[in-house]
Amino acid sequence: MPSDPVTMAELMAALPQVLAAPKTDARIDGLCFRPAFNQRQFPDSLTLTRDQGVPGERWLTAPWMKLPDGSPDPRIQVSILPLRVMDLVWRDREGQPHPGDTIVADLDMSEANLPAGTLLQAGTAVVRVSDAFNDACVKWKVRYGKDAKDWVKAPGHPPLRLRGVLCSVEQDGIVRLGDRLRKL
Repeated sequence: MPSDPVTMAELMAALPQVLAAPKTDARIDGLCFRPAFNQRQFPDSLTLTRDQGVPGERWLTAPWMKLPDGSPDPRIQVSILPLRVMDLVWRDREGQPHPGDTIVADLDMSEANLPAGTLLQAGTAVVRVSDAFNDACVKWKVRYGKDAKDWVKAPGHPPLRLRGVLCSVEQDGIVRLGDRLRKL
């Protein structure tokens, strides 16, 4: 468990600020490449492809969601985490692992703002917001505390998508730190 986990009171107090994130355009502040379980690299750019998601990432070989035929579910190729949420929960940048989301950006991820099917430009790539819900897995709870997980699933919170969105790649391209994440 984290040494200084965020409390429910802190999370609830910060909710208005989280919900005030930009609606249509945000700077991409973080990129993460996950070649294997519990491994993280932080490159300046990532290639996104329809066929492989992020080439070399574990999505292709060990996805947590699969299609009935056993192949990786394309709805989870890319995860995007709201920057304001990451800054709330990831307090110990040295002792706790990075959340592992492909892209971190200061954008409102709510269903009202980004309904399933919404297209987002990320650098030269285009991703589609999926209907798969990112519910803050057990690892999120272990890393950031029980309240961080409970906050994501609290009554009325699932439509806010506080844990971010999952996406499929619709157009191959390259995303770089500092590029814009734009609602199309």
